[in-house]
Order: sequence, then C-alpha cells, then structure tokens
Amino acid sequence: MRPWISTTLLLLLAANTSWFVVYSAQLGWQAVTAEEPGAVSRVFAETSALASFAVALHMISGALLTIAAPLQAMPPLRRYWPGVHRRAGYMIYVLALLTGAGGLIYIAANGTVGGLWMSFWFAVYGLALGVSAYKTVAYARQRDMARHFAWATRLVILAVGSWIYRMHYGLWFMTMKGAGVQPDFKGLFDLIQVFAFFVPYLLIAEVLLRRSRAKQSGAVQSA
Repeated sequence: MRPWISTTLLLLLAANTSWFVVYSAQLGWQAVTAEEPGAVSRVFAETSALASFAVALHMISGALLTIAAPLQAMPPLRRYWPGVHRRAGYMIYVLALLTGAGGLIYIAANGTVGGLWMSFWFAVYGLALGVSAYKTVAYARQRDMARHFAWATRLVILAVGSWIYRMHYGLWFMTMKGAGVQPDFKGLFDLIQVFAFFVPYLLIAEVLLRRSRAKQSGAVQSA
C-alpha cells in the first residue's frame, strides 16, 4: 500500500475514534473523582476500590491508546521524525500495558457483566494487547523491522478494539434492531461479539502479512 493511502486511512481511523476517546476518558475520570463511582456507571457499581480504580485506569489509558496508536503508525512519522516515533512508541507501550493490566485486574477482582464467557475473552484480549506491545518494542530494539512492523500492525488493531466493539453494536442496532442482544450481555450476538471485535481482524491482518512476506521473498529470489 502506498504511504499516502495508509496515512490517509490511519488519520481517518484516528478521527473516527475521537468520540470514543472523549467518552472513555471522561467516564474513567468521573469515576476517579466521584464520591460514589457506582452512580457514574454500572461498571463501577458494587465493586471494590481496587476494581474501580483498575477499570478507571483501563478507560483513561485505553482512550489515549486508541487515538495514539493509529497516529504512531503513520509512514511520514516513521520516515521523517524517527526520534518522535521512537519516543511515542515507548509511551504507547506503557499505555498498552496499563490498559491491559487495568482490565485484567478488574476481571480478576470483579468479573464482567457478561459472566465467565465475556471475562475469558476480555482477558484474552488484555493479554494479547500486552504481548503485542512488548513484542513491538522488543523487535524495534533488535532492529528487526519486519517483525516490528508485524507486531505493530497487531498492536494497532488491538488498540482500537474497544472502539470496534462499540461500532459493531452501533451497526448491529442500525441494521438488525438489536436482535440477539440482552441486558446481561448473554444474547447470541453478545456471545459472538466478545471475540469478534478483535479475533477476525487479527486473522485478516495475519493473512495479509504472510502474503506480503511471501511476495517480498519471491522478489528477492528472482532478483
């Protein structure tokens, strides 16, 4: 893909996540500053102080990660401002770890509204986010740019996962009027959605990455 095309797409992605970024950051901050966090959202209701703080941290750091990761991946930043790209990469690494850790602590301390099925898949998502962030930085430090790019691609997908999750629900309600959605998040759509917001996108990315590597390998052999 040409750099200007990927840059445009990443800018559009960042712009479209802006509503979620504001919403998530404000919700997390309100819970931190409120005398009764349970009044802010049911996520904070009947939870321990540790669980409430963890999910608030998850929301605030996750909001920053959602918009920072696509901007970090833009080709002009990597090419013309490598120092900024490198420093921003460490910031995103920390945000990803905080986001994943906050979610995992909340799940361990309180569980999720959707029960064990949701808790399992959200935990998988949090672990995948942390691993992707670690691998992205580790391969960059090793100067293995091919693997760095592959893991950065996975990280960007996971970074915007919470936005994708909500977009899926919005589109589903627009087209199917919420069929298969239940208040306890145990409807058929809910049960699929807990992994559909990140697993299919990672699989698509994996196919494209493998095709790109195969094409590059073929070009080298024919040269």
